[in-house]
Amino acid sequence: MRLHTGGRFRRWLGARAGGDFEKGDRLHRRLLHGLGAFAILYLLVPPRLLVVVPNDVILLAALELILVVEYLRHVRHWELPTIRPYEVGRIASYVFYAVALTGALLLFPRPIAAAVILGTALVDPLLGELRLRSSRPAVSILPGLVAYTFLAGLAFALLGGWRGAALVGFALLAAAIAVAAEWPNWGSVDDDLAMTLVPGAVLTAILLAWPGLV
Repeated sequence: MRLHTGGRFRRWLGARAGGDFEKGDRLHRRLLHGLGAFAILYLLVPPRLLVVVPNDVILLAALELILVVEYLRHVRHWELPTIRPYEVGRIASYVFYAVALTGALLLFPRPIAAAVILGTALVDPLLGELRLRSSRPAVSILPGLVAYTFLAGLAFALLGGWRGAALVGFALLAAAIAVAAEWPNWGSVDDDLAMTLVPGAVLTAILLAWPGLV
């Protein structure tokens, strides 16, 4: 079963951006990745959005649906858009991304969850694009660090009410850990998982050990 249009939209997108299908495919994946930022809306809705069903149940059901689609992709040979050649015989990146977002929402305090979700959703594509455009690490990493620090600080301030040195220190630490986790090749495990869960786990552990820091 083919669940895409053969790349017509990606070809159109690439042409609009002054490129070809390959560029359109890359931009399409970047845009879809950025949509993950909307996951933070989960942190803002009432605990029982559907009244009788806890939000956690809905979230886990959505993750289960994604896992079922991935199972069918392998067993029934479903064709999905943006699946890269090296993902055909392994777990696709979107599955790791879904697991990372779900884990962040369920395991971390609200401001930390929002920070790592925004960072992965928006900074990871930025780092990928910068790396394509420059082979110099400073040029490709520094803008990502700045963007992540800003997004994390915004999340800490708006969802946690953090201020001052604690906000700046946690934002810088989260950015450094996330970018460091994104850089290495994790083999068959997508970097979205590490970039989301590693900084979230470290910051949560610090808060649990020293709750008076913020």
